[in-house]
Amino acid sequence: MSEVNETSGATAEEPAGGGSGRRAPTVADFTTPQEVRWCPGCGDHAILSTMRGLLPALGVAPENTVIVSGIGCSSRLPYYLDTYGIHSIHGRAPSFATGISINRPDLSVWVVTGDGDALSIGGNHLIHALRRNVNLKILLFNNQIYGLTKGQFSPASKVGTVSPSSPHGSLDYPFNPVALALGAGATFVARTVDSDRRHLTATLTAAAAHQGAALVEIRQGCPTFSAIPRQPRGAAGAPSDTDNPASPDLGPIRLSPGLPIVFGGNEQWGVIRDPSTGELAIGNGGDSRVVVHDPGTPNSTYAYGLARLAETALAEPPIGVYRSVSQPSFDQLYQERLATARPGGRGDLRTLMTGADSWVVAG
Repeated sequence: MSEVNETSGATAEEPAGGGSGRRAPTVADFTTPQEVRWCPGCGDHAILSTMRGLLPALGVAPENTVIVSGIGCSSRLPYYLDTYGIHSIHGRAPSFATGISINRPDLSVWVVTGDGDALSIGGNHLIHALRRNVNLKILLFNNQIYGLTKGQFSPASKVGTVSPSSPHGSLDYPFNPVALALGAGATFVARTVDSDRRHLTATLTAAAAHQGAALVEIRQGCPTFSAIPRQPRGAAGAPSDTDNPASPDLGPIRLSPGLPIVFGGNEQWGVIRDPSTGELAIGNGGDSRVVVHDPGTPNSTYAYGLARLAETALAEPPIGVYRSVSQPSFDQLYQERLATARPGGRGDLRTLMTGADSWVVAG
């Protein structure tokens, strides 16, 4: 009888993974027997199910995959995926993941975080991972509330949010995670929703293929503490009689590379660009100024304008890939620097500590 590998569930004769002579990994290889402890109806369930289907399709073995999380409801995900995982410190998941990624470029490293974990205590760690372009896939679960700590408003909560910590309504202006990532210089930024399995899978697949830092905001609802809409209304071809481009019935705009950004049941609305200022606005879908979406635009100004558009003109922010550009990753540059910094070997710590470059501080 073959011996079972407790890490991946594969037998010794048939190890999971993508190497020569190995069978392709399956959903079972990425599934643990842990009881999933999220509230019924939580969007985390849908994301977990999507990840269990996505990871085998990427062809990376479970033992070559690392899931790093911080603190919060979303950060329980590593328990439920049979890979290497770290349930780390509040807000510090990007830092842990950076250390892993730059020293083990052979691994697929993912960060799972929430709007509180990433945008509050973890804000600096997130933006520095993005600006350095560390080869991480960062999934930011955004339900616009602190779920684990019983419903306090988060850095992503809307002004006026009533919660145990803001019984008269929050006064804080919220972060826009996509705009924040673009401002930090992220080379891949996308937004998707938990309730559209196809869109979520396609977006995460694109992020996984990106070399460098990829941030994906996954908008979701918290059925216990937040009434944020979760249904991806306004799917392509859905009829709508509304004359208001900001109507929730239209659902989010869906960004598709190379296609005009139009929406509505009859594509009666579109994102237009003012040729004199470059600013984006909502206009008629038949206007000659309707923008053709190009996430590969080197300058992030266009993507940033698109990210801010929903704050004034739309009920829901657009979903899809906002930016995807090529730039050397920090991991690549780090490995190249190591190769040139060690021409004569690894060096000696004792020699460094007792060498000429030292100082004595008089008492």
